[in-house]
Amino acid sequence: MAKGYLVANIRVTDKDKLQEFSGMAGPAIKKYGGKVLARGPVADRLEGEVDGIVMMIEFENKEAAFMFYHSKEYQAAKAVREQCSDTDLMIAEGVLN
Repeated sequence: MAKGYLVANIRVTDKDKLQEFSGMAGPAIKKYGGKVLARGPVADRLEGEVDGIVMMIEFENKEAAFMFYHSKEYQAAKAVREQCSDTDLMIAEGVLN
């Protein structure tokens, strides 16, 4: 079965509030079997004008990524994130080789 990936670009407007979000989101990621593959503000942007923190989280499958996203734990964290950032977020299915 193909892995599921949550990919986000987070444009932070309040760094202190973002720390609160991170403290809530981290345990939820772990609880739902997520593994952070990439995170950082220093992505080498080769095209486009989007900036912000880029994050990629791997889950066992796409369904697990959706379970995480819709969980009560993450929805509480998301409410905090929405107070401190503008975010583009998507869930994609990996490719089986």
